[in-house]
Amino acid sequence: MIVGIPKEIKDNEYRVSATPGGVHQLVREGHRVLLQSGAGDGSGFGDGEYAEAGAELVPEAARVWSTADMIMKVKEPLRQEFDLLREGLILYTYLHLAADEELTRELMKRKVTGIAYETVELPNGSLPLLTPMSEVAGKMAVQIGAHYLEKMNGGRGKLLGGIPGVLSADVVILGGGTVGTNAAIVALGMGASVLIVDVNADRLRYLTEVLHGNLKTLVSTPRNIAEALKRADLVIGAVLVKGAKAPRIVTRQMVEDMKPGSVIVDVAVDQGGCLETTRTTSHSQPTYDINGVVHYCVPNIPGAVPRTSTYGLSNATLPYASRLANLGFVAAVRQDPVLARGVNTYQGRVTYQAVADAFGIPYSALAGLL
Repeated sequence: MIVGIPKEIKDNEYRVSATPGGVHQLVREGHRVLLQSGAGDGSGFGDGEYAEAGAELVPEAARVWSTADMIMKVKEPLRQEFDLLREGLILYTYLHLAADEELTRELMKRKVTGIAYETVELPNGSLPLLTPMSEVAGKMAVQIGAHYLEKMNGGRGKLLGGIPGVLSADVVILGGGTVGTNAAIVALGMGASVLIVDVNADRLRYLTEVLHGNLKTLVSTPRNIAEALKRADLVIGAVLVKGAKAPRIVTRQMVEDMKPGSVIVDVAVDQGGCLETTRTTSHSQPTYDINGVVHYCVPNIPGAVPRTSTYGLSNATLPYASRLANLGFVAAVRQDPVLARGVNTYQGRVTYQAVADAFGIPYSALAGLL
C-alpha cells in the first residue's frame, strides 16, 4: 500500500501523524510512504530522518494526496483540502464529524473511507487512539488555565495553589474521564482545590479513591453545575459522549453568574463544546471574553507540545495503520471489530450512528456495505 503523510495546515498544528520510527516499520513491512517535505519539522523530526527511515520525500501536498491509497493525518481536512479528497481514499485521522456537518457531507459526496481515531473502541469501551491526546489536553488545560488566571492575561490574578495563609484557587472539572482525570492530577499537584463533576457516581467514587489532595466530587445536575461555577476560578470542560456532539451542560446564564476574571478552558470544543458560550478559537487567537469570563476554546491543544504529542499519537495509531496497510481495508475491518468501530464514512454512507443522528443523515451499518 502507498501511505501518504501530508503536512498539517491547521493553525499552529505542529504534530505529524508518524515518527521516523513509524515510517521505518511501514517501509519494512513492504509499503511505500510518501511524506510531504517539512511535515515533521514542528515535532523536531527532519526530512533527513524520514529519508533514512525509507520515506519518499515529496514537496507538494497535492501529490501526496493524489498518489496515496491511505492518508495518515493528525487533524481533520480543512476546507482548502476538500478538493484533494477522492473516491476510495482511506483517510485515517481525527475527524470529530459529529461537530462538523460540512466535512461529513464532503466525505460522503466524495465517497472517502473515513476512519476516525476518536471512535476506534475496545470491547471495554475505552478509546485507545483518543486516550493519549486526552491525557495531554487534560494536563495542559490546567497549565493554560493558570496562565490566563494571571491578571495581565485577563484573569483574577489568582495563584492556582495559593500560599500558606492564602486560599488556593477553586478548579471545577466537568467530566471525570481521561481529560478530567489528568486535569485533576495536575491541578491537585499544584495545590488547587478541585471539584470534579460527573454523571457517574461510580466513577466519582473511583476518583476519590485514587486521587489525593484537596479533592471533592459532585454528581452532575444543572443546579449543582450552576452553584459550582459561581465559586469557580477555573472551569475545565471535559465532557465526552463517544463520537457524538458534546452536550451543552453549561448555559449562558451560568457563565454570566461566574466571577469576573474567572477562566474557562473547554477541551470538549473538538466535539462542539460543552458550554452555550463556546466558539472555536485557535492557537493564534486563543481566547475571548464574555461578561468578564475568559474563554479558551482551542480544538488542537496537544499541537502546542508536538514532540510529546506526536510520540504519544504515533505509538497508538501505528498498529492499526499497519493492519490496514498489510491486510487492506476490507480484510482489516472484518478481522478487527475494534478498528471497524472507527469507520465513520464508507461508500458515500455514514457508518457511525452518533454522526448520522447529529445531522439527521441515514445510518448504514458497515457490515452491510462490505
